[in-house]
Amino acid sequence: MSSWLRNIWEEVGRPLFLRPRRVQFAALCTRKQGASEDVLLITSRDTGRWIIPKGWPIDGLDGAETAAQEAWEEAGVRAEAVEKEPVGHYTYDKILNNGSAQPVLTNVYRIRVSELSDDYPEVDQRKRCWVSPSVAAKRVREPELQSLLLQM
Repeated sequence: MSSWLRNIWEEVGRPLFLRPRRVQFAALCTRKQGASEDVLLITSRDTGRWIIPKGWPIDGLDGAETAAQEAWEEAGVRAEAVEKEPVGHYTYDKILNNGSAQPVLTNVYRIRVSELSDDYPEVDQRKRCWVSPSVAAKRVREPELQSLLLQM
């Protein structure tokens, strides 16, 4: 391989194909509803699409604790139990302010909800709703998250 071609690969091609992924932590918030379970969905602040609570790592908290904190801030979730191991993950491209896409790997932690507060940090910025896992899978856009919801 010529040095010119090698430079093109190292400077342009390789970074495009091997972009490092950022990591987020998400909360799959559930409640028992008779014999079945419901999933809590919230709207995103920017586009209003349906998502599950998620966020970037928080210093001093592990993935499960970060997911629980995001569930509180974004949806007012009071947790009955938080599973310490992720139930799965999904990927998506986060669109940054400059219009570029940042690939993100999102680890998903299950949170059993004991109560939803009416007063929480992002109450005026989001809507929330309880739906069945199959309805949730139809509402979210990320194919891997859809699959995770359908496996419940």
